[in-house]
Amino acid sequence: MIVSPLDYRYGREEVKAIFSEESDLRYMLEVEAALALAEAEAGIVTRKAAEDIKKHATLEFVKTDEVKRVEREIGHSVMAMVRVLSTVCGESGKFVHLGATSNDITDTAYALQFKKFYSFLIDDMLNLAEVLYKLSKKYEHTVMIGRTHGQHALPITFGLKTSVYLSEVLRHLVRIEESRKRVVVGKFMGAVGTGAALGKETMKVQSILMGNLDIGEEEGPTQIVDRDRYVEYVSLIANIATSLEKFATEVRNLQRPEIGEVQEPFNEAKQVGSSTMAQKVNPVTSENIVSLARIIRGFTIPMYESAVLWHERDLTNSASERFIIPYVSILIDDILNKMTAVFRDLKVNSEAMLKNVMSDDLVLGEAYLMALVDHGYGRQDAHEIVRQASMEVREKGGELRENIEKRTGERIKKMSPLDYTGNAVQITEKIVEHYENVKKSYRAHRGQPKFSVD
Repeated sequence: MIVSPLDYRYGREEVKAIFSEESDLRYMLEVEAALALAEAEAGIVTRKAAEDIKKHATLEFVKTDEVKRVEREIGHSVMAMVRVLSTVCGESGKFVHLGATSNDITDTAYALQFKKFYSFLIDDMLNLAEVLYKLSKKYEHTVMIGRTHGQHALPITFGLKTSVYLSEVLRHLVRIEESRKRVVVGKFMGAVGTGAALGKETMKVQSILMGNLDIGEEEGPTQIVDRDRYVEYVSLIANIATSLEKFATEVRNLQRPEIGEVQEPFNEAKQVGSSTMAQKVNPVTSENIVSLARIIRGFTIPMYESAVLWHERDLTNSASERFIIPYVSILIDDILNKMTAVFRDLKVNSEAMLKNVMSDDLVLGEAYLMALVDHGYGRQDAHEIVRQASMEVREKGGELRENIEKRTGERIKKMSPLDYTGNAVQITEKIVEHYENVKKSYRAHRGQPKFSVD
């Protein structure tokens, strides 16, 4: 019986595979194999025993169903895996899990999952950045209305809007790179973090083990890797999800018929917008992004709670993390790819943007305020003149500039919203140029990029 929508509705198969039941077991077996090899290198077990353990620490020999059967019998998931692996290793099985506690294995396996997923996450962010870059370049001169409080404010450009999103994505890339070195961390320090089982050899084994797995070492463990690392990871994912919800919400708002400035991709040949209102073209992908982003953020509090454990560790984090880590990872990948698809094939109605911005003379209120200052008026006096003139135009109609001239007797130069976009183009070009440098850096240093976002 399938219950979770992840199993039949959301998420990419290649990402779900990282966090699947089989993958959990495979990663734990990989850690057990690497541990045996590290102990052999340190002279604690024989090379033959380590090679035997490595050979058998695969799903070919350690079957998921058999591990689950043993777990039902003994009530301990990791020990069930250890028993099955020990059995299939024969005489070498007596060296399986030597000096380890359960979380030496599970937390280090988590680190391997994080390591694998981070590569997907970075690719996802770069793909999103690329489509935002292209939109910013294409529409850097496309004037539209800027809105605050849901009301017309001042003219901007659509390229500025998307470049602002691009700059946010670039900051997230920096956060991802910074967090990776703190999150992708394992441990081999035993039951309370002292490494007492192997004594002075423990530090050496841990260093070899983590080096061979190409992950970091927990410098101050308890029984577990410190959960502030996982809190940082989930918080990062929630932060990215929040950005995606913001982007998707803007698409939804600009797609409203009374605005009509953009439209998310819609297969007009086949896609159904409504079961009864056949005419509907709904922004369902953007709405789905919003919905799933809220689910992701909902996991932040349980993750924070899971970091508060008794003494050197209790089990109150275990069950919640089985949900939190896979769900936030799979869902952020899902909505990142959906957001990229929305922006990649976004229909931009530049004519509607032009019509909307040109239809409201009041959006030049600030421009005329500054014109009055140029005529010698104090800023506050000019503000009140424009405010009163605007209220009259709203009530009785007419043109704002003419109303201001009537009130002041000044001749005010007629302006166009198209000429009042300030530094929009320059800001866009600066962000675009920064992205181009970031992209070059990733191409040159794939796997260990070096860049910064100011």
